[in-house]
Amino acid sequence: MLVADIREQYPLLPLEETQEIAQQLNIRHPANPRTKDPIVMTTDFVVTVNQSIGVTEQARTVKPKEKLSSARVLEKLEIERLYWQGRGISWGIVTENEISKAFADNVAWIHPFRHPSSLSLTEIEIEQISYVLTQQVMQTDTPLAAITTDCDNQLGLPPGTSLCVARHLLASRHWIVDMNRAIQPREPLLLLKVSPQVSELQMGEVG
Repeated sequence: MLVADIREQYPLLPLEETQEIAQQLNIRHPANPRTKDPIVMTTDFVVTVNQSIGVTEQARTVKPKEKLSSARVLEKLEIERLYWQGRGISWGIVTENEISKAFADNVAWIHPFRHPSSLSLTEIEIEQISYVLTQQVMQTDTPLAAITTDCDNQLGLPPGTSLCVARHLLASRHWIVDMNRAIQPREPLLLLKVSPQVSELQMGEVG
């Protein structure tokens, strides 16, 4: 099984659908405590995976084990479960005992750079940095931090810029890695796969 994409805090839209589910269950829909207006519910992770049977999506909510004894928490989880059931998508609860620390740490480290807007760089600059980084990561066993520092120096970038782009490539799934293995910048990064967009950058340079 290869994880192709991870989306965090996925909004359960349209809002009217979760409201209707809550009404059918005869339970209160989550609301803003100050205004009492209904709020959009979210699922912690929606994961796209490549399996032998094809590409599938899985929705997962992370909850501390002790919170599962709360009647109110269980009510909200039931709304969530029925929302995904209506879409034919696997949904489940993951406790702190089931999610690896490496996975949680990796997501926390790369998530702030998921969107290009977080980088304060132009699209052309991101492509240029991505090309240099991908070439080095794929062809050498040099630690990631050393590669990104060299890229900063080579392109005349402020220190840390290329490392932020590397985190963006990981968060946006342009670089596919084993998320259950801790990403350590001071160690080489093992890429399992590179997205077609980044691969095209490599081919374009060669051509």
